[in-house]
This record gives sequence, structure tokens and C-alpha cells, in this order.
Amino acid sequence: MLRYLFAFLLFIHGCIHLMGFVKAFRLATIPQLTYTISKPAGLMWLVAAVLFIVSTILFVLRQQNWWIPAVIALLVSQVLIIGTWQDAKAGTVANILILAIAAVAYGNLSFNNMVEKQVSTMLAENTTDAAQPITKDMLVHLPLPVQTWLLNSGIMGTPQIHTVHLKQTGFMRLNPGDSKWIPTTAEQYFTIDKPGFIWKVKMNMMPLVPVVGRDQFIHGKGQMLIKVFSLFNMVNQADEKIDQGALQRYLAEICWFPSAALSPYITWEAIDSTSAKASMTYNGVSGSVVFHFNKDGDMVGCTADRYKGGGSEARLEKWVVDAKRWAVINGIRIPVQSEATWKLKEGDYTWYKLEITSIEYH
Repeated sequence: MLRYLFAFLLFIHGCIHLMGFVKAFRLATIPQLTYTISKPAGLMWLVAAVLFIVSTILFVLRQQNWWIPAVIALLVSQVLIIGTWQDAKAGTVANILILAIAAVAYGNLSFNNMVEKQVSTMLAENTTDAAQPITKDMLVHLPLPVQTWLLNSGIMGTPQIHTVHLKQTGFMRLNPGDSKWIPTTAEQYFTIDKPGFIWKVKMNMMPLVPVVGRDQFIHGKGQMLIKVFSLFNMVNQADEKIDQGALQRYLAEICWFPSAALSPYITWEAIDSTSAKASMTYNGVSGSVVFHFNKDGDMVGCTADRYKGGGSEARLEKWVVDAKRWAVINGIRIPVQSEATWKLKEGDYTWYKLEITSIEYH
């Protein structure tokens, strides 16, 4: 609804500028404009109107560059408004609103371009050579519950996966005491030969307050970045604790591409008949995650002692991911609905509920 209201404002604001053109060329009587408007100025009013209407069309068509003609239009508009201040000063309010929303659009485009470049670089550095098909002989060194999981997943006879691209929808709570769940959409890329991921999320913390975030693990280094209005840093953390937490997240999320369990940088240790610990060391960063399975071989969850955030105040907390539903996508059985919870001393804090909507393997 807000999107359509803004499109309406943009269009009407553009149409109002036609009044200056009509006044200058005496095409009709415009009693609201008491100033004399020259024909050159009238042409500029027409230019502003056309640019606003073009930006409206681009906005409705969801073109990311809609803000470019809008910003040019409002600059022209504001100069004209100053020249006819008593008649047209109300247009300044509309221009300020359009400028604010255009700034957010620019921030979002800039953020997306930054992430796309990082993804391209990460994917380009990963191996793309043909992989040999997975056989049962490759599993014999693994704990029995891990073997059962991989056999059940459907990866036998398929090549090992090099890269993954998935999309999610979900709901997030930002603080333990929050009762409100914020809808999210997210997109994530993984590389397996050189383990890494980039996760991009978008949400609205409150009406008209868009927030974007990017979590990443590249070359053994993690970083958490959250921007309000796509412009201002709300969180920007990168340290040794973030590195380890990002590595543990990568480990937990191999449940979506099970052949990564065979990677040489991951070692497995049996715990009991339904659980095993995966440990990983990469570029000087180490961490472990305990995987839990049911008797049928589905991964039902994982646990880890993980730093909640970074910085001097970050402490190791029990981190739990519970799988809620499984499905076969592109021939591989994976958890498609999960919940992430921090087991804090003041109580459980379930902060994220996600669903995989699509996944592609390469």
C-alpha cells in the first residue's frame, strides 16, 4: 500500500509541475500562480514534470534506477519553487519526501552492488573442476549416524557440490523480550572447496524503516553488517569471535548441501547412535558443531557453544538450531524449515525462523 501511495505522490507532484508550463505558454488560466513565468522557465517546469512522471513509471516497474530522474527532477523543481516561493512553496515538502526515499533507494542499490561484487569474487575464487561421483566407499571413515544421514540425503552417485545459491523467507526477533516477529527475505551463496558464504537479508524493523544486512565468512574471516535505510551502519562487527561464529554457522548449514560433510577441512567424531561432532579448521580459525539425527537419517538439529556477536562483551552461549520440516529439492533431502535459538541464562531466545524457498547446486 505504501508503495502505491508513494507512486501516486510522485505522479501527482509531476503533474502539478505542468501548471508552470501551461501558465508560461498561456494555454490556460492558472489562478494559483500569481507570478509571471517566462517561456524558458515554463519549459523547465515541463522538464521537471516529465522527469517525475518517468521516475514514477520506473518505480512502478520496480526499476532500481528510478531515483535518478527523480533526483534530477526535484533539483530542477526546487530551483523553480524558490523563484515562485509564495505560490509553490508547498512543493518543497513533497521534494524533501521524494529526496528521502530516493536516498534510501540509492543506498539499497549501492548495498546490493557491493554484495554482488563480493559474491562474484567469492565464486570466482572457488574450484569449478568436475568432481567425481560420491560413492559409499567415501563414507566408511565417518560415524554411523553421519553415514546414515548422507545415504538418506540422496547424494549417492551425484558429483560433490562446488557452490550453492538459496533463497529464504523468515521471521526475526531482534531482542529476547520482543513479542513482534519481523518478516524477512534473504539470499545466500556458499562455496565449498574454499569454504565461505555470503548471506543478504532485508526486513522492515517498523513501517517506513527498511533494514538490510549481510553476514559473511570469506577466507576464514567473518563480518556482520546491518544498515538502517540501507545507508547507516547499525552493526558492523569483525573480530576473532565473529570469525569463529561465522565458521560454526557455515558448519551448521552444510545440512543444505550434505556432500560438504566429506570436505577435507571437516573431521567427524562419533558421540552416540544419533549424534556426531563436526570440527573444522580453516585459515587459522577453528570451531565445532554437534549434529543430531533421527533414526531415519534426517538431520533434526545441531548445537554449539558459540559467541553471540563480537566484541569484548560477547560470551559463549549455547546455540541451537532445530529442523522442523524436510523436503527433497533437486534430488537432495534437506531441512527446509528451521528455528535458531540462543539458550541464555534468562531463558530461551528463539530469534529466527526460516524457510528455504529455492536452492540451486553447481
